[in-house]
Amino acid sequence: MTWVTVVYVEFVRRRPSSVAAQIFLLQTLVMVVVVVAAVALAYLDARRTQLDTARDRSVDVARAVADSPAVLAALRTPDPSAGIQPYAERVRRDTGTDFVVVMGLDRTRYSHPDPSQIGKRFIGDLGGAPRGHVFTQEHTGTLGRSMRAVVPVVDGDRVVALVAVGITLEKIGEALRERLLPIGLAAGLILAGGALGAWLISRRLRRQTHGLGEQQITRMYEYYDAVLHAVREGLLLLDDEGRVQLVNDEALRLLGLVDAVGVPVESLGLPGALVDSLRTGSAGPDEIHLVGDAVLVVNQAEARWEGRHLGSVVTLRDHTELRAVSGELDTVRGMAEALRAQNHEAANRLHTVVSLIEMDRAGEAVEFATSSLQAAQVLTDAVVSAVDDPVVAALLLGKSAQAAERGIDLSIDAGSRVRGLPVESRELVTLLGNLLDNAFDAVGAGADRRVQVHIVGDATALAIDVGDSGPGLPAGLVEDAFARGWSTKRGDDALGRGLGLALVAQVVRRYDGTVSVDRSDLGGALFRVRIPS
Repeated sequence: MTWVTVVYVEFVRRRPSSVAAQIFLLQTLVMVVVVVAAVALAYLDARRTQLDTARDRSVDVARAVADSPAVLAALRTPDPSAGIQPYAERVRRDTGTDFVVVMGLDRTRYSHPDPSQIGKRFIGDLGGAPRGHVFTQEHTGTLGRSMRAVVPVVDGDRVVALVAVGITLEKIGEALRERLLPIGLAAGLILAGGALGAWLISRRLRRQTHGLGEQQITRMYEYYDAVLHAVREGLLLLDDEGRVQLVNDEALRLLGLVDAVGVPVESLGLPGALVDSLRTGSAGPDEIHLVGDAVLVVNQAEARWEGRHLGSVVTLRDHTELRAVSGELDTVRGMAEALRAQNHEAANRLHTVVSLIEMDRAGEAVEFATSSLQAAQVLTDAVVSAVDDPVVAALLLGKSAQAAERGIDLSIDAGSRVRGLPVESRELVTLLGNLLDNAFDAVGAGADRRVQVHIVGDATALAIDVGDSGPGLPAGLVEDAFARGWSTKRGDDALGRGLGLALVAQVVRRYDGTVSVDRSDLGGALFRVRIPS
């Protein structure tokens, strides 16, 4: 098989080809070697069989001649050749052997296919035939190389003559060639069928490998694998049946998986909304999903090759930190807007005070200014005295200003106390800010716009109650309220909504807390958050 390897390596070195072509070449070479080896073994076996058959025939014919009464009778006459030669030739022709030679113990021939050889000495070994044994050998005589048998002629209990019968190797070769003809035809058919099968296999392999060579495939795999694991975005490749065919390390981390290759997307334990989007291919651009503690931006694109649908490519980006910072930014922006509103209101009040003074009504101007300052100071003092954390206090003051601007009566329960937090200030901003925004939206369209907040926290526990005078939540929609994408708003106003309560539920789960919805004393919904230490 070494020369096959040499031929293959030389072919690849001189002419780089596709994997399909190399497989075809290898299969063809191996098949040729196997068929040639099989034919060679068949030839050797047939030759051995022919030699064994020729030997057995020679022995049988020689024994028949040696046991013939006509031969014994001729040996007793003064001229044995006269009776033996015709008989021997008749036997030779009838049995298809090449020579039947009867000889005396002194090797003198009494018969021979060539009459001129009669009376001459027999050429070749006699072995144990003069002693009564059967002797066979392959020897070159007057008729060429032959397989011969020498058998004694016994008269009573003594050997009186010898009979040599042989078949030339040329005749054996002719019989062998006749037997090899069907073997050769079978070998040719096997080669043809094997070549056809190898061609069909290589054709299918060429389609599957797109005609690429092994170096191209190796390089493509190495580069693609390096890119797949180096990219900072999560990447999922789904086939047309929704099974994961490829996943990189970042996607496993973002989705909280160990391995996902070959697993249907429904069996990955992902949120239902994300599974539905991936399974149906309906994920929109930059669609937000909550997976565990992560906020993921999901994009999905169809994968096609030569007009054929292969599946879809899903990219995942981690926006958890960005979403948290965005929430804080929204809070700061809300506070800035409230401050601008207060600045505008303060300017109006200042103009009023100045006008009252110009009208010589100084007393009324002082009373008007002090009443406005007293109301703002009372709210500030109440918040600062109740809440030690400056971030939470600033959030409540900002939301109070925002509520006043929107015509909402936001009251902070007198029993509220924050003397420490079991959560980070940023997490509390997410909780309280989203609950208040949700309450503001709930009462925004009603005539009675009231929101009440009760917050109690220390280093061991946190309790938040946010109630509103809105329409409340139907009992069947309580669980849906904390799912991603749920919102009571519809149409254009609903765009970008449905994430606030889901973020609240995410933070609560992170701290092993609970969140529930009851009926508020104000008539609307009451959201209760409880977080132990």
